[in-house]
This record gives sequence, C-alpha cells and structure tokens, in this order.
Amino acid sequence: MSTANPLIRAWQQAVLLAEKTPENRNRYVDFLRAASIIVVICGHWLVVAPYLNGEELLLSDILSISPWTQWLTWILQVMPIFFIVGGFSNATSWRSAQRRDENYSIWLNARLRRLITPVLPVLVVWSIIGLVANAFHIDKTILKAASAFALLPAWFLVVYIVVVAFVPLTYRAWEKRQLGSFWALAAGAILIDIVAFAGGWRWVGWFNYVFIWLAVHQLGFAWQAKKINSARKSLPWAVGGFIALIALVSFGPYPISMVSVQGEEISNTLPPNLTMLALGIFQGGLLLSLERPIRKWLDNLKVWTTTVLINGMIMTLFLWHVTVLILVAGLALALGGLGLRIAPGTSTWWLTRPIWILTLGAILLLVTPLFVRYERIRSTKDAVSPPLWRSLTGGLFFCVGLAILTLKGITAENWLGIRFVELSLPFIGAAIARFGFFSVKRK
Repeated sequence: MSTANPLIRAWQQAVLLAEKTPENRNRYVDFLRAASIIVVICGHWLVVAPYLNGEELLLSDILSISPWTQWLTWILQVMPIFFIVGGFSNATSWRSAQRRDENYSIWLNARLRRLITPVLPVLVVWSIIGLVANAFHIDKTILKAASAFALLPAWFLVVYIVVVAFVPLTYRAWEKRQLGSFWALAAGAILIDIVAFAGGWRWVGWFNYVFIWLAVHQLGFAWQAKKINSARKSLPWAVGGFIALIALVSFGPYPISMVSVQGEEISNTLPPNLTMLALGIFQGGLLLSLERPIRKWLDNLKVWTTTVLINGMIMTLFLWHVTVLILVAGLALALGGLGLRIAPGTSTWWLTRPIWILTLGAILLLVTPLFVRYERIRSTKDAVSPPLWRSLTGGLFFCVGLAILTLKGITAENWLGIRFVELSLPFIGAAIARFGFFSVKRK
C-alpha cells in the first residue's frame, strides 16, 4: 500500500507516536477529547437539516421539527467535557511549567499558539467566499447565515482562551481552597441566574460565560488532583448533577434542549446558565466513573492509535466540519437538490442520516490534510518569546474579532461585502502576539 496517501501516512505516524507513549500518561484524557469531538461533529451534522421545499432552501433545525430530539442534547452537548479535559490538561501543563521555572508569558503564548493558528485559514477561506459572493451579487442573507454557522465552533475557542488566560489565578485558588474554589464559582453562577431571570436583568446572564465555564474547568483540576477519579468519588457527582438538571428544566425557566433551538425565547447556551453547570457535573461524574475500565481498553494498540490519530487533527476536524456541511449542501443544491428534498423528521430522512453523515465524514477526511499543518505549527527552540502584554493583547484582538463573526457572520453593507475590520482583528492579534506563521526567530 502506497504511503503517498496522506491518511495512510497519518495512521503510520500515529502508530509511531502511540508506541512511544509514556506509561504514566493518562490516556483517558485524550480519549475523552477525541470521543467528544466526534460527538460534536456528528451532532451538528444531524441537528442541521437543509431542506429544499420547491425552489426554496430551508436551513431546518431537527430540534424544532421533532421536539423529542431535544432530550438527545443531554448526550450530544459535550462542551462541558471539553472544559473538564481542558482543566486536567492545563493543570498538568501549568504544574510542569512551574517546575521548569517557565514564566506565565511563555506558557500562555504556547497554549494560545495551538488554539489560534488553526482558525486563521478558516477565516481566509470564508473571506474569499464572501468576496466572490459579493462580486457575483449572491444573496447576502444566505451568506450571513452560512458564515455565522460555519464559524459557530469557534465560539468555544473564544471562551476557552479566556479560561486559559485565568489558569494561574484559578489554579492558585484550587491549591488554596480545593473544591471550595469550584463551589465559590458555582455560587456566583447561581446568583447571576437569579438576577437575570428573577430580577429581569437578562443582560447580567452573559457574565456566566466566565462563572459557568471556569467552574466546570475547576472540575478538571479536581480530576487531575485525583479528587474525583474513581466510581466511588465521581458517581455521587453524576447523580447530583442529573437531579439538579431535572429540577432546573422541570421547575425553572430553562428549556429541555442543551443547545439553542430556533424560536425558543431562552437558550441554555447563549449565554450559558445553570443547566450547563448541572450538565457538566452530571456528564463529568458519569464519564470519570468509567475511567479505570476504559484506560485498560486503551492499552490496545489499535484503539490507542486511533485516539492519537484523532487528537493529532482534532482542531482541524472541529473547525472545518461545518464548512464541509455547507459546501456539500451547496453542491447538492447545484445538482438539482440531490438528497435535499427529503422532509426532515420523516422516517425516510432518519434512514438516510447514516449515508449523509458518512458522506460528510469522507469529505472532511479529504479536506483535513490540506489544513492540518496549521494545527501542528509549534514554536522552535530559537523562537523569541514575546512579553506578556503582547500575548494578552493578541489574544484580546483575536477573541473580539472572532466573537463578532460567530454572532453576526461575515457579510456587511460595504463595497467589499464583508466585515473587513472584524475579519482583520484575529490576524492583527496573531501578528501582535507572534502566533503561528507570524512567529519570529532570533537572528
């Protein structure tokens, strides 16, 4: 079999890395990260149901068409798992940096480089799509919705970057207060929801982007410190989180769905509220109770190699899977609506979902080798480490620009037809902080 195939080469490289894995590495962390990304991708491909009704293309939402599917989001919404895994990884990385006497600036720049660099090619591609669409006078309403949806995965990065920047403070709080640091953040989240819903000041709820996700991130610290690393320790958390979740959706103002649903006044994720905290406690407790048996399973070389392979391209898969969905739907539309005339929610639609997901998966795997190189850019030994103000300023520029784009899309009422300033901000931030292909070396 020829090694010219990039997927074969990727597998062979993953085998080599898998065989060199240190015995003391917690493979379950990598497994949860890989499994969660697969769930996110398949969930998005399932929830969004493009439908050609006559000559009108509708971006349908299966959650609103078939309300019973909203219960599935208790499984498919795995963002809390990413923050728990991130907490474990950041605790390990930060402790290691402290042992090496590595300062905060070097540590932060290295973490941000891996988060920010893979996003820039996505923005380049969508900028080009916007410019071409404007030149050919394509309906901006469609492009706005498509681009905002394509960049939707990046909202996680905006919040996660903020969480990463707080690690020295949150880890110090963990060292001093242990789980008390989690409960303090949880208490803040409860207070914010009371003010937002009972007090009627809904805008206050946006502060829970910080309190909710920092609290869930602290659970990752607890896992790394072996406070909730067994079934005996973690199952009570799962039970408590599940009971809280049932109570919140039964007696509170919160909807059942753990993702936004078209037409619903309240979203559990935009901004996050107490249901996300309860979901994180439930999912985290349940999954951590399975750590020991799954870690034994991960000793199997093929299973572990698959995990290593997915983790080696995880950002690329995450950032490009929605763009692939949009491009495939556009191609199907150009081919006369191939596969798009099946009404969402019908038995025929459900029976064809495996074909739909497998088709998108195959195309995503073809696209991934084109962009995975940007995920693997690393600072070299002779690279200049920028001062802290550059890393923080660069991260701020990046987050502001990306947050606006994920909410409003790329279209604008100007001669270019795109939000040029907002699209420029992430690149300006990367240049300021010398991330990725803006990094420089000592002469």
